[in-house]
Amino acid sequence: MHWQQSLLNRRMLICVITGLASGMPLYLLIQLVPAWLRSADVSLAEIGLFSLVGLPYTWKFLWAPFMDRITPPLGRRRGWMLIAQVGLILSIGALGYIDPLNQTALVATFALLIAFLSATQDVAIDAYRREILPDEELGLGNTIHVQAYRIAGLVPGSLSLILADLLPWVWVFWITAGFMGVGLLLSLTVTEPEDLSPTYQSFSETLVTPFSEYFQRAGWRSALLALFFMVAYKLGDNMATALATPFYLDLGFSMTEIGVVAKHAALWPSIAGGLLGGLIMLRLGINRALWVFGLVQMISILGFAWLASVGGEVWALASVITFEYLGVGLGTAAVTAFIARESSRAFAATQFALFTAFAAMPRSIASASTGFIVESTGWVTFFLLCTLLALPGMVALIWVAPWRGESLRHAMVRCAEASPTGPDDKREDPR
Repeated sequence: MHWQQSLLNRRMLICVITGLASGMPLYLLIQLVPAWLRSADVSLAEIGLFSLVGLPYTWKFLWAPFMDRITPPLGRRRGWMLIAQVGLILSIGALGYIDPLNQTALVATFALLIAFLSATQDVAIDAYRREILPDEELGLGNTIHVQAYRIAGLVPGSLSLILADLLPWVWVFWITAGFMGVGLLLSLTVTEPEDLSPTYQSFSETLVTPFSEYFQRAGWRSALLALFFMVAYKLGDNMATALATPFYLDLGFSMTEIGVVAKHAALWPSIAGGLLGGLIMLRLGINRALWVFGLVQMISILGFAWLASVGGEVWALASVITFEYLGVGLGTAAVTAFIARESSRAFAATQFALFTAFAAMPRSIASASTGFIVESTGWVTFFLLCTLLALPGMVALIWVAPWRGESLRHAMVRCAEASPTGPDDKREDPR
């Protein structure tokens, strides 16, 4: 199929909308809610603990099989999308009626509900996108979805922060919730794809076999090293950005400056870094890209330590964030390619869920300690510590992705999958 025909069709428009609907709730939780809490004088330690509300994103593979077998009105995909989106609109709007300082536990409850509904929407959206895209459009469709996912961060991470300087928070949250209407409109107007799932699959086959296949294929030692690497590679980077918005506020930047400067300086370099990383990997290969991009990612954390010492200079804010999120985009592109290489084509969807769950752990668990660390050490020492925490992931590359070519294990896996008797089920990354 010609690339212009792939790009200019209704399926690609659907991928844009699914990305916008899928990304907005996550960015609300990691950008808007922390700013709201900090503006109400909630402590950094408590704000750091809010990272734990992201755990549903790492556990969504546990209830995905039920969504495959239970069909609500409108269909198995559209129905679950609609249920999750209605719930998201109501729960996001409800946040504005809560006192963040005196009802912090209630805020956490609603944030956890939003994360659960968002993860549920992701399961339905990912499955829907996989079923409507022909194999030759999977790469382009997923690229468009991911970039739209990032662009969705402009709503809670930029527009909503600017509105917070002008309007009461209750209006800010309802306006933000209103942007979920684009997903709601999609669920009501698209056609439900044909149900092609096999009826003979048991829960054991769905849940156990993909995981056991990976450990048998890779071997326990290599598999555990790879899983450790997925956790460690972006640990320092994720911890450094976990309290980014409260950090900018503590330096004296206004909500408007953060919304206009910080968020745009983060968004576009991360998108450019992702696209540039994909092109560079064609030249370097995955292994060497992991080394080079990981080094850039680690060095970029030091920029935050420098910014903490410089103070509230807008030019310094823009420069540091541009470099940091260029590293974020490069590192994400490399680790995503590594995850794809680790997955078997026969079980790509489920194994991707497992691997991305491990990769998301620093954002949801380790980042919960960041507020306590900052209050004990200060911002400069905290960012230096984050730089040191990036080292274990780099050291792990010696075994999981040696500089001088790919390991024999990966070569054998590719040969097996290329054989006529090898697995032929092609699935894409659900997140």
